[in-house]
Amino acid sequence: MISKAIRLARVGSGTELAAALLVGLGYPSVMLAAILPNVWVFVPALLVTYAADRYLHHCGSYLINRLAAVRAGLSIRFLVRQLLLILLLSRMGYGDEHLFYVTVAGLLAFYALQVPQSAMVTLIRLRRKLPVVTRNVDLADIAIADAPPQRLMSRPAEKMLHLDLFAMVGVLVAVITDRDVFAYVGLALTLAGALAYLAMLLPYLRPSRLAPSDAKVLAAVDDWLRAYRPTAILYFSGSRDSAYQVNMWLETVGKLEGRPLIFLRERAILSQLGTTSVPVLCVPGGVHLMNLDLSSVRVALYAANVGKNIHMLRVPTMKHVFIGHGDSDKLASVNPYSKVYDEVWTAGRAGRDRYALADVGVRDDDIVEVGRPQLAGIRTGSGSLAHPIPTVLYAPTWEGWDDNPGNTSLLLAGENIVRTLLNSEEPVRLLYKPHPFTGTRSAQAGAAHRRIVAMIEEATLRRASEPRWVREAAALQGERAAAGAELSR
Repeated sequence: MISKAIRLARVGSGTELAAALLVGLGYPSVMLAAILPNVWVFVPALLVTYAADRYLHHCGSYLINRLAAVRAGLSIRFLVRQLLLILLLSRMGYGDEHLFYVTVAGLLAFYALQVPQSAMVTLIRLRRKLPVVTRNVDLADIAIADAPPQRLMSRPAEKMLHLDLFAMVGVLVAVITDRDVFAYVGLALTLAGALAYLAMLLPYLRPSRLAPSDAKVLAAVDDWLRAYRPTAILYFSGSRDSAYQVNMWLETVGKLEGRPLIFLRERAILSQLGTTSVPVLCVPGGVHLMNLDLSSVRVALYAANVGKNIHMLRVPTMKHVFIGHGDSDKLASVNPYSKVYDEVWTAGRAGRDRYALADVGVRDDDIVEVGRPQLAGIRTGSGSLAHPIPTVLYAPTWEGWDDNPGNTSLLLAGENIVRTLLNSEEPVRLLYKPHPFTGTRSAQAGAAHRRIVAMIEEATLRRASEPRWVREAAALQGERAAAGAELSR
């Protein structure tokens, strides 16, 4: 039941679900305590909302985005807590006292200081954003001042808003002890902290701390391109979650003859890009891309069919080749869009036959069978097994963008395949590697995936208690250690 609630709430764990429930129950509890009024209920309920809210932000919960979408975002939640504190003071008879007016004025002043803080952070980010992002590219000739420290720019709104804790605690202590000085000290600390934050941001607005102009940066990139003279480009555009599609080609591109270059279009992809020694250039702007000097490039390799490919496809001086990110029987592997490329490279004859059967306009002369470089390290079996227990890899593709049942074996056969292998009279070692997008569009595919994982986990636990498998695991310990070292290399 808990796991079902986790899926419905789209949270990542039971702890996250508990934090979400505490947020949902905490605010009504704070309001009720303010109305009664009861400061001893108000204080713990208030602290619970702070702690649960902080936890959800820390783990990047999906619920945080949903709250913002229904006008219950971060700033609103903090403002509600402050208003409930004022309500508590009013209900406890402080409405005509000095403490009440000072608290209202202090919180209003704090709220006002959030405006310049937000504006300064936004301005710094905008004026420090370069038109390109690079890796393994020497642009030392551009004088770029150091960025503000992460402690200032990471989650700035959250940090600024949490300064109200001094005021909230001070006022509540003043109410409990009947000594107003605690409230004044707390409010002063909140305002002083906000002013200090502004003072720390201010130096980074000086012209000397800002990034060079776009024209200067792009000119430097052009100079680097003319010096490096790339001959082959791996071009990629996509969402953050699709970074695996370009990562699978990094090792292959690194082995190319000539001077390869990895060309990205989204900044988010760069942070997800795997380790590579190949120069990486990320150019989000289409106009900026079209004005770069790419005259030395002989071939551009495309790992995905996406709209932004058009910006590179317009360059007539290079050959444009679609290499994809894996072949399957889904319609994506016979996309009519492939007609725009000079050549389509497939893993083998099956890829050529798919296009012929689909009859989408891709000429047979434009298809080149190149194999799959990622499989180069796999040796063909000699007929005898190196280990008495064979390994079976089950790697189904995802459900695709339509409901064609032939897109993936997961829905119709996946569980039976796994169950048969796990219950086989002749034992096998099963490796299950689903597509990264599995379950993103089809709830049924996601459910089938989870059931398969549960079956494998159950079988693993069962085998771990059997003497035979304990001996097998001990015998293979060295082999697993070597494989792990190879994977982490």
